[in-house]
Amino acid sequence: MATDFSKNAEERPEPCTADVKGNIPSWLQGTLLRNGPGIFTVGDTSYDHWFDGMALMHSFNFKDGEVTHRSRFLRSDTYKANMAANRIVVSEMGTMAYPDPSKNFIVKAITFLNHTVPDFTDNGASNFIKYGNDYYATSETNYIRKIDPVTLETQDKVDYMKFLPVNMASSHPHYDKEGNAYNIGTSIAEKGKTKYMLFKVPAVSEKDKDKNVPALKNVEVVCTVPCRSLLTPSYYHSFGMTENYFILIEQPFKLDILKMATAYMRGVNWASCLKFCPEEKTLIHLIDRKTGKEIETKYYTGAMVVYHHVNAYEDDGHVLFDVIAYNNSSLYDMFYLSKLKKNPGFHDDSYSKPNYRRFVLPIHSDPGIAVGEDLVKLKYTTASAVKEKEGKLMCQAEVLCEGFELPRINYGINGKRHQFVYGNCVEESALSKQIAKLDTETKKMVYWSEDNCWPSEPVFIPRPNGEAEDDGVVLTSVINTNPGQSCFILILDARTFKEIARAYVKAELNKDVHGFFIPQGSE
Repeated sequence: MATDFSKNAEERPEPCTADVKGNIPSWLQGTLLRNGPGIFTVGDTSYDHWFDGMALMHSFNFKDGEVTHRSRFLRSDTYKANMAANRIVVSEMGTMAYPDPSKNFIVKAITFLNHTVPDFTDNGASNFIKYGNDYYATSETNYIRKIDPVTLETQDKVDYMKFLPVNMASSHPHYDKEGNAYNIGTSIAEKGKTKYMLFKVPAVSEKDKDKNVPALKNVEVVCTVPCRSLLTPSYYHSFGMTENYFILIEQPFKLDILKMATAYMRGVNWASCLKFCPEEKTLIHLIDRKTGKEIETKYYTGAMVVYHHVNAYEDDGHVLFDVIAYNNSSLYDMFYLSKLKKNPGFHDDSYSKPNYRRFVLPIHSDPGIAVGEDLVKLKYTTASAVKEKEGKLMCQAEVLCEGFELPRINYGINGKRHQFVYGNCVEESALSKQIAKLDTETKKMVYWSEDNCWPSEPVFIPRPNGEAEDDGVVLTSVINTNPGQSCFILILDARTFKEIARAYVKAELNKDVHGFFIPQGSE
């Protein structure tokens, strides 16, 4: 049974108790939020790309063995404008919105001018971010929307540009034990320079505790890294962080700023201004978190496209980082709705299967080492970093597995050496019919799947005071296309990857992107 990924979803804002089969552990208390596109057609207009759809947020609240579900559309300015006009009037990455043909010349001229320097959408349909004590729905533009994590009501619109000069920002920040958030944004042609900006949003201080001020007010720029080319910054979706370092991959998948400025006039979408340059190397930046300075060694690898970092850690003078990497940029094209409609469970010959790659960066490169020598001294990986002329290191990754995406770990060991990763299997296509647990040491995988079921990104929740890395549960929301059956939230024992419970919800679930778990008491 196929599922229609371009069908408009319905929101269910009132909490509804799910029908639980099995036993949910008594310690599992909190809320899983999930976010993704939910509206694809407004009036007679439709989005061209799945990622462009207007955000629908889901919440699954776990309390004393019960699950309560609700969902709500993000009431962004984008949503309000589109709904008021009964047509798509705000452009997204894969869909340009043009004025109604009946509008007069002046309106069209103003619309045209407004698109030369794009004012991006606030349709945060990718993920959730926690800054201070506040939760935000986010995509990758300079706008994020504060939400109430309990009711899913939309609150303030926040513009990064009011706090630091970034035109785009990642939707995958990192968090430390103290509650500080770290993120990265791109600053386009600010004072004639285009650069990447790593910033820290501090945890809420005592003096701000009772004030209603955004945590971004206290943002600190940790470091800036100049782009290799002024008008074509690299696209990134996430970055790596260890105890002492940040890892930024400057890949040859770039946004052409000049093309973006003329895209509207040329009648093409902004996504067409992204360009993959397979002849170029990927540059890896290793940045010292304490000094904010880049390590002098220049690290390179072949051309690749990375969306998701898995984890990074340090070991004996090396920084290791794991990513899900593609050989080209075809993944985005897989999600044009024309492709999804044509072949909903599709296998497409142009699909480039990702692989799980481990890179190793020797932190110090001794000038006395000969050209051609491998500087990686760790015995448990086949990754290499070979010295080239001018002291550059050419890095080759170890491939741990293939056809694996949306990786999640036990975030309690983020930045430290990990053994287990949970993710979606995408062997045949970008749409996943099964999830898996990967043991990075033995390279073995265990799977969960069920006929006519489409699981979302799996999220690991640790058992309080659990001792082992995989002591906890894995949660995934499942679209169920079996006739007469409901969609459900699945609870797996993370150690065995066996089902311990499922909660059938009284609503249709839609394909989403990312999830965020809020332990009870953190709301």
